Amino acid sequence: MAPYESDDSTTAPGTDDRRPGRRRAARYAVPVAVVGVAAVTIGLVPALADSGDPDLPAISAQQLIEKIAASDVQQISGTVKVSTDLGLPDLGGLTGGLASGATGSGDGSAADPTAKLAELATGTHTLRVAADGPDRQKLSILENAAEYSVVHNGDDVWGYDSKSNEVYHATTGTASGKAKETEPPATPEQLTKDALKAVDDTTSVTVDGTAHVAGRDTYKLLIKPKDADTTVGAISVAVDARTGLPLKFTLTPATGGAAVVDAGFTKVSFAKPAASTFDFTPPKGAKVTEGADAEHGTRSDKAEKHGKQGTDAAKGVEGRAGRDSLDGVNVIGDGWDSIAAFDTGQGGSGGDLGALGGLAGSLGDKVKGSFGSGTVLSTRLINALVTDDGKVYVGAVTKDALVKAADAAK
Repeated sequence: MAPYESDDSTTAPGTDDRRPGRRRAARYAVPVAVVGVAAVTIGLVPALADSGDPDLPAISAQQLIEKIAASDVQQISGTVKVSTDLGLPDLGGLTGGLASGATGSGDGSAADPTAKLAELATGTHTLRVAADGPDRQKLSILENAAEYSVVHNGDDVWGYDSKSNEVYHATTGTASGKAKETEPPATPEQLTKDALKAVDDTTSVTVDGTAHVAGRDTYKLLIKPKDADTTVGAISVAVDARTGLPLKFTLTPATGGAAVVDAGFTKVSFAKPAASTFDFTPPKGAKVTEGADAEHGTRSDKAEKHGKQGTDAAKGVEGRAGRDSLDGVNVIGDGWDSIAAFDTGQGGSGGDLGALGGLAGSLGDKVKGSFGSGTVLSTRLINALVTDDGKVYVGAVTKDALVKAADAAK
């Protein structure tokens, strides 16, 4: 029987993902993707389903996954709502610092997209989005009496913060070769595809009915991990019935309650946006900061490349408890309960951890094991163990799973 021929199938789609190395690398991408969402959630968030579910033709999980894979939406615009609730307190900007530390510190400008988009890691935000192919995108964060926009138009990337009247500018080198690197790091489409890469016999994937999202008829895809140690409860994706584009991505924790990430459109159009949408000229009197050329690598470009390198390094490697990737990062285990481990070399002083080290020290729970002692910082989804000798274990797993991993690695 082909994978996903029925809604109860739990095997991974696609023949490429059946190779051991490819499957394990793909599984590791899910915790990484989840961390990315927690750090910079710029996904496109749909509204709640309208009353009265649409009557759509029956579709299997496999067919719906294939529809997502075949989706090629080039032109889109709309309004988006993003809500992220990791359960972290607001400690004078420490939570925001944790998010920005995960994505790079930026270039010191209030308009730098690297730092500004990190604010989406917590709370609820309203966005306006538009795209016309790979060379033109615009995302605006609507705030009280202010607005922040990042615009990619050909070779140019502009960030503008109306509150401070600051402008950030960078170039992509060549529109065709570097445009991809300026796209938002996390959208419902990309998050859905990353989640599907982790699907194997430890996952249940089903079609969970239909819904109206932003005035569109959608199928609901439900992904539920079976691993006992994961903190991921379920992922629900609303997939546009006509285009196959994911319009809503909702991740709920295993402990229940409100969604950790809820991202989706409240309004959407697939018509070609006006060309003027992507025009930008710095306002008179604005402070303009020039960023590093993407050809040489901005901070955000480097973060993206590092993530890709880490995944590529794991490909083709047969499974073992700890797998070395670049820069000393090991992947312990596999599937939804895999854990990323690395040594900061800081002896528990925080060092490279930045705000994470400070947050763990002030809010974390002290733990002990054969590995020694350390502190666990717990959120509703991502947990991290920082040992007193400077080692870090992090993943979408329980506190006990982190302690076990540290003990096993001793």
